[in-house]
Amino acid sequence: MQKNNRTILFLAPYPFGQAPSQRFRFEQYLDILRQEGFEVQLHSFLDDAGWRVLYKRGHVAQKSIAILGGFLRRFALLFGPVFRADVVFIHREATPVGPPLFEFLIARLLRKPVVYDFDDAIWLPNTSEENRFAGWIKWHSKVASICRWSRRVSAGNAYLADFARSYNSEVVINPTTIDCTRVHVPAPRKNDESRCLTLGWTGTHSTLKYLDAFEPVWANLVSQFGAGIKLLIIADRQPPYTWPQLEFIPWSKETEVQDLSRIDIGLMPLTIDRWTEGKCGLKVLQYMALSIPAVASPVGVNTKIIRQAETGLLCDSPDQWEESIARLIRDPAWRKTLGEAGRQHVVQFYSVDSNRSNFISLFR
Repeated sequence: MQKNNRTILFLAPYPFGQAPSQRFRFEQYLDILRQEGFEVQLHSFLDDAGWRVLYKRGHVAQKSIAILGGFLRRFALLFGPVFRADVVFIHREATPVGPPLFEFLIARLLRKPVVYDFDDAIWLPNTSEENRFAGWIKWHSKVASICRWSRRVSAGNAYLADFARSYNSEVVINPTTIDCTRVHVPAPRKNDESRCLTLGWTGTHSTLKYLDAFEPVWANLVSQFGAGIKLLIIADRQPPYTWPQLEFIPWSKETEVQDLSRIDIGLMPLTIDRWTEGKCGLKVLQYMALSIPAVASPVGVNTKIIRQAETGLLCDSPDQWEESIARLIRDPAWRKTLGEAGRQHVVQFYSVDSNRSNFISLFR
């Protein structure tokens, strides 16, 4: 094994192990980098206290203190870890608000090679209701500047890569990936056709809105199948729905895979717009990695991940959603076939193992 003896400094918005974007974009590769001889350091902008209040309504004083603390920690890094680092990996942004001051200091003043990674169309305004007060200082336009100053850009899909190439020729499509060997391993499924079949959705509070359009589809499915089906929602917040036969489970990192394994059919409805074009298909990838047949909107990278009727289903109208799901409910053999093919597709193209050399190449 080649020993690099090089230090990579990771700058990320959130504490280690908390945010899906960080866990599935780079945190699951940290041990691999260490095996390759790199020294790895991770520094988040928010501390644990700031993370706990970030998406809660109010708490303006606590959020302000958390942001101030984050800026102070970033300044402190400039006089030690950044100065000693060989490469600086910036996930999304060095600071969640304000201009790209730290990126400028790191890349232009200190002349450190920067690998810039993003997995959403973050140059577009998309501020949550809870943090609307900070929306006007998010400085979305800084994404273009950071791309321009970076040695290399790591983009989650082709749509994001096309944006980055307007400012930087060194762009690598680094897909969001799943650890199919150690984490997302399918559990044995019972062949009891009399049991209640579970449709499922997982995500954060900011993406719950995409389920709104699913309400009439769900109502029609319940009319058809009655108590034979239920809808499981796994999220970080109670959904605002009073739909029949709906079960909510608070998301937990410790039980994430176990909870997902309760799902028989995985759902990912989306609107079609510039923001969703940038999404990297994490829900679909998680379902498929666990051999759960996925039904999704044909938006962005979903059309690359899912091969229609081979590794999953793409539906762009309420009628298609209802018809596709109804067929899956009635046909357990087809569910099994789609699920197994979906997992093999993820293992081959969207797993940590398949993307290992591509990720390491970001630092060569």
